[in-house]
Amino acid sequence: MKIVVIGGTGRIGSQVVRLLEGHEVVAAAPSTGVNTLTGEGLAEALRGADVLVDVSNSPSFADDDVMEFFQRSTGNLVQGAREAGVGHFVALSVVGADELPDSGYLRAKVAQEKLIQESGLAYTIVRATQFLEFAVAIADTSTVDGVVRLSSGGTQPIAAEDVAVAVARAAADSPAGGIVEIGGPDVLPMDEWIRRVLTARKDPREVVTDPAAQYFGTVLGKDSLVPAEGAWRGKVGLAEWLAS
Repeated sequence: MKIVVIGGTGRIGSQVVRLLEGHEVVAAAPSTGVNTLTGEGLAEALRGADVLVDVSNSPSFADDDVMEFFQRSTGNLVQGAREAGVGHFVALSVVGADELPDSGYLRAKVAQEKLIQESGLAYTIVRATQFLEFAVAIADTSTVDGVVRLSSGGTQPIAAEDVAVAVARAAADSPAGGIVEIGGPDVLPMDEWIRRVLTARKDPREVVTDPAAQYFGTVLGKDSLVPAEGAWRGKVGLAEWLAS
């Protein structure tokens, strides 16, 4: 198959491209001449494509910016996929996105999902939990006066390499026609997860449990970021990830 990976040079996309060796894979990104916001190079990249995979992300997480990115980019991808006769649209999204509308980022991901679901294209939406690799960034955005304030809401963080495996499998498989959820092997409170990462990195910041602490603009419930029972689980747990 010809598979076009939007965001194919990034953290997830580059691994998806590698995992799909054996297919004709196009790593599409602005650096390779494909810009989904302007449409530059998109028609050429999608010509003859069987599968379109979108693992791109907004360069800005500001509410208006991220909504503009996903609506414009996904709109162009849907139009391009229709015109090229693409048979399967695979997109990476976030577990719990539709349950946390106070988060501008998650509102934008829901808008992206809706554009795909209403496109008339065969599709698979892969909703992933938070990446293990995002732990320090989460700590940084939650630090006030040198103290990290985090909710004890549940998480099931997943390694980027496992996300790539799940996305590549979805791309090589038949369209699910719905949402597939994935997570890591460990269920942990958000504060405990970040505390363990900072301790392993010898980061001196104290992690304080604060039920009112916001996660990208929203307050978390006990299971807001935990996938449904039966979701696909990656192999790399927190201990193994820290050891590596």
